[in-house]
Amino acid sequence: MQTPVTMFLEKEGVEFRLLPHNQPARTIEEAARERGVDPEQMVKSILLKDMSGFHVLACVPGPAQVDPTKVRALLGCRRMTCADASDVEKITGLVIGTVAPIGLKRPLPLIFDHRISQQLKVNISSGDRMAGIELATEDLLLLCDPMLADICR
Repeated sequence: MQTPVTMFLEKEGVEFRLLPHNQPARTIEEAARERGVDPEQMVKSILLKDMSGFHVLACVPGPAQVDPTKVRALLGCRRMTCADASDVEKITGLVIGTVAPIGLKRPLPLIFDHRISQQLKVNISSGDRMAGIELATEDLLLLCDPMLADICR
């Protein structure tokens, strides 16, 4: 399976494991079940935007919810909301439910909730609804170089 995410990892020489799904997952819980992993190891990527059209990708552990107010305060933005589906595809090149913090159409500021760094391995989207990717958290952090902060509700 070739996606922008898998091609990026291969180009960077990063070891990863493709975890195929039997059916497309609609929720983090379904994706974790399909992949046979703990939902805490899942990295959920949420595209946020402020009133000026500035976008940032906020990543939180699977079961958690991103708090746009905390992200806004961190970046000194005015009102921040989740981007709509058409924005997500236009900005990231990936559809909602398949967005990962790597393999994006263009670079974006990345903020990871600090709890992600407590896992040895994490699961990100492969860029396709039918598979996920497991990789070492250390590798993901090196590739993304995100800001680490408390951004969960």
